[in-house]
Amino acid sequence: MRFISTRGQTAPHSFSDAVAVGLAPDGGLFVPETLPAFDAGALARFEALKNDYAGLCFEFLRHFATDIPADTLRAIIQKSYTRFDAPDIAPLRKLDDRLHVLELFHGPTLAFKDFALQLLGNLYEHQCAVRGESINVLGATSGDTGSAAIHGLLGKPGTAIFILYPDGRTSPLQERQMACTGAENVFALAIDGTFDDAQAALKDVFGDQSFRARHHLSAVNSINLARILAQCVYYLSAWLRLPPDARAGAEFVVPTGNFGNVLAGWMLQKMGVPLRGFKVATNQNDILHRLFTTGEYRVTGVRPSLAPSMDIQVSSNFERFLYYSLGRDAARVREVMRTFKAAGRYVFENFNRDTFSASRCDDAEIPGIIRRVYEKYGYIVDPHTACALKDPDPGRPSVVLATASPAKFPDTIREAVGVEPRHPSLEALKARPLDKHKIEATPDAIKAFIAARAA
Repeated sequence: MRFISTRGQTAPHSFSDAVAVGLAPDGGLFVPETLPAFDAGALARFEALKNDYAGLCFEFLRHFATDIPADTLRAIIQKSYTRFDAPDIAPLRKLDDRLHVLELFHGPTLAFKDFALQLLGNLYEHQCAVRGESINVLGATSGDTGSAAIHGLLGKPGTAIFILYPDGRTSPLQERQMACTGAENVFALAIDGTFDDAQAALKDVFGDQSFRARHHLSAVNSINLARILAQCVYYLSAWLRLPPDARAGAEFVVPTGNFGNVLAGWMLQKMGVPLRGFKVATNQNDILHRLFTTGEYRVTGVRPSLAPSMDIQVSSNFERFLYYSLGRDAARVREVMRTFKAAGRYVFENFNRDTFSASRCDDAEIPGIIRRVYEKYGYIVDPHTACALKDPDPGRPSVVLATASPAKFPDTIREAVGVEPRHPSLEALKARPLDKHKIEATPDAIKAFIAARAA
């Protein structure tokens, strides 16, 4: 299989090359040249693997990673899911007859990003060994992506990782997961500003093709297609484990900031897996809620919130949805993205919402939702997952994606329910010194830092 850019001005890439590059040279995002169509036979093969997460992941990814020998790919995938503390990797917890929670926080950094970034780290390690080249990974984070990316690459030979994050706008424990590793190949870069400032600077750095090639620079954000494909698997796993009478009608409710998490489920649906639909659950930084309710994609200021991983306005992965919604018309994608970048706004006439709906949750509502869920079910959710539990639809089954452990947000949980959740890995971080680098969110400052420390 080959991978092409949403903007249509990059030659097709193999899977490994698309992973290594991350962001397409023309500024677009890689997508499969054609999406596989999973028929009844493929769904039956998936069904047989519903209790074998790594096996299911291999059966799915082998349709995309066609340039990696099957035995090698299987070994990479097996290795990627050895650091999860739940036997079934992604437990599907039933709260009542209509409501399930898909727990995606049992990986090494206690967030859903581990599903893709453990795999991506091992893919990078494989590429370094096969190609005899080093790789320098650059990412931006509003919270969980950075720590998960770092823990996917800790100490791996031939790699260095540079993560930009908004200083003071992640939770203290999220910051400690990035800046207390002690690994020599890890650099936590704290900027003044927002995640959107960090992401904009990152894209400008990747736009310098000479610098990018010289330092073998790769993107670790969900602009990297491997992230999206890996995340498709937990939707597939959850759908297969639902009761048969719930599968056809179940809606997946997804806390969403950069649109990558929910896009993965939607792409799986387009491949033929009959997922009914998706609710985009935003916090008070609600660009996606406004888009899916009004058809207007417009940037406003980012307001720090109790759900910091969703404190985003410009959602990178929306471009992939746009590409498919516009009939794979790359010229039209370029036009829309050019207009949006210039004006900070784009209004879609007759906007195609497909199978999406949306909801919005203010900070003032989050503690009350956490309290309500705890009192009704004896179950504690983190602030991001709380946004997805604001208004569960009583008329049909729902699968809420629990994206992070409540232990990462102890202050909010303690305020809501009087209980402070703890996790041993987080407790161990509290005594370690922070090792972070203050840096301006400018392409020149970032490139200078990378050049001085690149692998």
